[in-house]
Amino acid sequence: MRQPTRLKRILDWDDVHRLIDVLTGRLAGRRYDLLLVVTRGGMVPACLISEQLGLTNIVVAAVQFHTDDGLTLADPVFLQFPDERLLAGKSVLIVDDVWESGRTAAAVIDGVRATGGRPEMAVLHFKPGSSLLPNARPDFYAESTADWIVYPWDAVRGAMP
Repeated sequence: MRQPTRLKRILDWDDVHRLIDVLTGRLAGRRYDLLLVVTRGGMVPACLISEQLGLTNIVVAAVQFHTDDGLTLADPVFLQFPDERLLAGKSVLIVDDVWESGRTAAAVIDGVRATGGRPEMAVLHFKPGSSLLPNARPDFYAESTADWIVYPWDAVRGAMP
Protein backbone atom coordinates (compact mmCIF):
# COMPACT_ATOMS: atom_id res chain seq x y z
CA MET A 1 0.00 0.00 0.00
CA ARG A 2 1.40 3.34 -1.02
CA GLN A 3 1.63 6.13 1.55
CA PRO A 4 0.11 9.48 0.60
CA THR A 5 2.62 12.10 -0.42
CA ARG A 6 3.30 14.68 2.27
CA LEU A 7 4.35 18.17 1.44
CA LYS A 8 7.38 19.50 3.24
CA ARG A 9 6.70 23.00 4.55
CA ILE A 10 9.68 24.99 5.72
CA LEU A 11 8.49 27.68 8.10
CA ASP A 12 10.23 30.96 8.76
CA TRP A 13 10.00 33.10 11.88
CA ASP A 14 7.10 35.15 10.45
CA ASP A 15 5.14 31.89 10.04
CA VAL A 16 5.91 30.93 13.63
CA HIS A 17 4.80 34.30 14.99
CA ARG A 18 1.57 34.05 12.99
CA LEU A 19 0.90 30.59 14.47
CA ILE A 20 1.71 31.83 17.98
CA ASP A 21 -0.75 34.72 17.50
CA VAL A 22 -3.48 32.28 16.42
CA LEU A 23 -2.77 29.98 19.35
CA THR A 24 -2.58 32.71 21.99
CA GLY A 25 -5.82 34.15 20.58
CA ARG A 26 -7.47 30.80 21.30
CA LEU A 27 -5.94 30.76 24.79
CA ALA A 28 -6.98 34.34 25.59
CA GLY A 29 -8.95 34.69 28.79
CA ARG A 30 -7.87 31.30 30.17
CA ARG A 31 -5.87 31.21 33.39
CA TYR A 32 -3.03 28.81 34.13
CA ASP A 33 -0.96 28.34 37.25
CA LEU A 34 2.01 27.19 35.22
CA LEU A 35 3.26 26.22 31.80
CA LEU A 36 4.81 22.80 31.20
CA VAL A 37 7.05 22.71 28.14
CA VAL A 38 7.72 19.43 26.33
CA THR A 39 11.34 19.35 25.25
CA ARG A 40 12.82 19.91 22.82
CA GLY A 41 10.28 20.91 20.18
CA GLY A 42 8.06 22.83 22.56
CA MET A 43 10.77 25.07 23.96
CA VAL A 44 10.54 27.93 21.46
CA PRO A 45 6.71 27.94 21.22
CA ALA A 46 6.46 27.76 25.03
CA CYS A 47 8.77 30.76 25.44
CA LEU A 48 6.79 32.83 22.93
CA ILE A 49 3.45 31.81 24.46
CA SER A 50 4.68 32.50 27.99
CA GLU A 51 5.74 36.00 26.95
CA GLN A 52 2.42 36.79 25.27
CA LEU A 53 0.28 35.34 28.08
CA GLY A 54 2.47 36.57 30.94
CA LEU A 55 3.11 33.06 32.29
CA THR A 56 6.25 33.08 34.42
CA ASN A 57 6.04 29.71 36.20
CA ILE A 58 7.55 27.28 33.68
CA VAL A 59 8.49 23.63 34.20
CA VAL A 60 9.86 20.98 31.83
CA ALA A 61 9.01 17.45 30.75
CA ALA A 62 11.53 15.52 28.68
CA VAL A 63 10.01 12.40 27.13
CA GLN A 64 11.94 9.86 25.09
CA PHE A 65 10.11 7.62 22.60
CA HIS A 66 13.04 7.02 20.27
CA THR A 67 16.52 5.74 20.96
CA ASP A 68 19.60 7.53 19.65
CA ASP A 69 19.78 5.00 16.81
CA GLY A 70 16.17 5.70 15.75
CA LEU A 71 14.32 2.75 17.32
CA THR A 72 10.83 3.48 18.64
CA LEU A 73 10.24 2.52 22.27
CA ALA A 74 7.02 0.75 23.28
CA ASP A 75 6.58 2.98 26.34
CA PRO A 76 7.77 6.50 27.08
CA VAL A 77 10.81 7.14 29.19
CA PHE A 78 10.60 10.34 31.22
CA LEU A 79 14.08 11.78 31.37
CA GLN A 80 12.70 14.70 33.37
CA PHE A 81 9.26 15.45 34.83
CA PRO A 82 8.17 18.06 37.39
CA ASP A 83 7.74 17.03 41.00
CA GLU A 84 4.10 16.31 41.76
CA ARG A 85 4.04 19.06 44.40
CA LEU A 86 4.48 21.59 41.59
CA LEU A 87 1.49 20.20 39.62
CA ALA A 88 -1.01 18.95 42.21
CA GLY A 89 -4.23 20.95 42.07
CA LYS A 90 -2.80 23.30 39.44
CA SER A 91 -4.13 24.35 36.06
CA VAL A 92 -1.30 23.38 33.69
CA LEU A 93 -0.83 24.52 30.10
CA ILE A 94 1.28 21.91 28.29
CA VAL A 95 3.03 23.23 25.17
CA ASP A 96 4.69 21.32 22.34
CA ASP A 97 5.33 22.12 18.69
CA VAL A 98 3.36 19.31 17.05
CA TRP A 99 0.87 16.55 17.88
CA GLU A 100 1.73 13.82 15.40
CA SER A 101 1.22 10.33 16.86
CA GLY A 102 -0.10 11.84 20.09
CA ARG A 103 1.98 9.45 22.19
CA THR A 104 4.19 12.11 23.74
CA ALA A 105 1.22 14.37 24.46
CA ALA A 106 -0.77 11.53 26.04
CA ALA A 107 2.17 10.53 28.24
CA VAL A 108 2.64 14.08 29.52
CA ILE A 109 -1.11 14.69 29.97
CA ASP A 110 -1.43 11.41 31.89
CA GLY A 111 1.60 12.35 33.99
CA VAL A 112 0.03 15.68 34.98
CA ARG A 113 -3.34 14.04 35.74
CA ALA A 114 -1.60 11.43 37.91
CA THR A 115 -0.35 14.26 40.15
CA GLY A 116 -3.81 15.77 40.50
CA GLY A 117 -3.06 18.57 38.05
CA ARG A 118 -5.54 19.84 35.44
CA PRO A 119 -3.77 19.72 32.06
CA GLU A 120 -4.66 21.42 28.80
CA MET A 121 -2.54 20.79 25.70
CA ALA A 122 -1.56 23.42 23.13
CA VAL A 123 0.46 22.79 19.97
CA LEU A 124 1.29 24.74 16.85
CA HIS A 125 0.36 21.86 14.54
CA PHE A 126 -2.12 19.01 14.93
CA LYS A 127 -1.84 16.07 12.51
CA PRO A 128 -5.12 14.16 12.90
CA GLY A 129 -4.22 11.74 10.10
CA SER A 130 -1.04 10.69 11.93
CA SER A 131 -2.50 10.45 15.42
CA LEU A 132 -2.55 6.97 16.92
CA LEU A 133 -5.16 8.15 19.42
CA PRO A 134 -8.44 8.47 17.50
CA ASN A 135 -10.40 9.75 20.51
CA ALA A 136 -7.84 12.32 21.60
CA ARG A 137 -6.67 15.67 20.29
CA PRO A 138 -4.96 18.76 21.66
CA ASP A 139 -7.19 21.19 23.50
CA PHE A 140 -5.76 24.02 21.40
CA TYR A 141 -3.84 24.14 18.14
CA ALA A 142 -3.02 26.82 15.62
CA GLU A 143 -3.25 24.70 12.48
CA SER A 144 -4.30 21.22 11.36
CA THR A 145 -2.12 19.65 8.68
CA ALA A 146 -0.84 16.46 7.12
CA ASP A 147 2.35 18.16 5.94
CA TRP A 148 5.86 17.56 7.21
CA ILE A 149 6.60 20.77 9.09
CA VAL A 150 10.16 22.08 9.39
CA TYR A 151 10.47 24.78 12.05
CA PRO A 152 13.20 27.44 12.05
CA TRP A 153 14.75 25.85 15.14
CA ASP A 154 14.97 22.33 13.65
CA ALA A 155 18.60 21.21 13.49
CA VAL A 156 18.35 19.64 10.04
CA ARG A 157 16.25 21.97 7.94
CA GLY A 158 15.90 19.75 4.89
CA ALA A 159 15.57 16.15 6.08
CA MET A 160 12.28 14.27 5.88
CA PRO A 161 11.75 10.97 7.66
